[in-house]
Amino acid sequence: MCETGKTKVAFSASMNKGGAYGPFNTDVTLGYNKVYTNIGDAYNSSTGVFTAPVKGVYHFSFFYHAGGHSQSGLRLYKNSEMIVRTSDHQSISDGADNGGNGVVLQLQQGDQVYVSMPANHHVWAADHTTFSGFQIS
Repeated sequence: MCETGKTKVAFSASMNKGGAYGPFNTDVTLGYNKVYTNIGDAYNSSTGVFTAPVKGVYHFSFFYHAGGHSQSGLRLYKNSEMIVRTSDHQSISDGADNGGNGVVLQLQQGDQVYVSMPANHHVWAADHTTFSGFQIS
C-alpha cells in the first residue's frame, strides 16, 4: 500500500516459449509466462489476463518481434473490446517484423486487459514479445 492508502499496481512480462509461436487457426490470448514484476498480483501469467484490482487510470504497452515471412501483429483488448493493435504484412523480402503500441485506459475494478494474436499470425516468443502495465492514478 502507498501512503494514500491506494493499491500499487504494476507488471511486466515477456513470452519465453522457445522461439516461433504460431500461427494458429483461431485468435489466441497470449500468456506472457516470464514475469519480471507483478506488484499487486493483478497479472495472471497462466491466462495472460490483467484484472484491475482497483478503479483507476492505467497505462499498458505491448511489443512483438516476428519473422517476416508470414503475418504478424497483436491486439490489445479491454474486456471483449479491441482497443489498439499493431500489425505487419507478409513479405518475401522482409526478414523480420517488429511492432508495438501503448494506451492509457480508465478501468473499473474487475475490468480485464489482455493481448490477443489473430488467427494465422505469429510472434517470436524468446523474450522478444512483451506486455506491461501500471496504474497511473
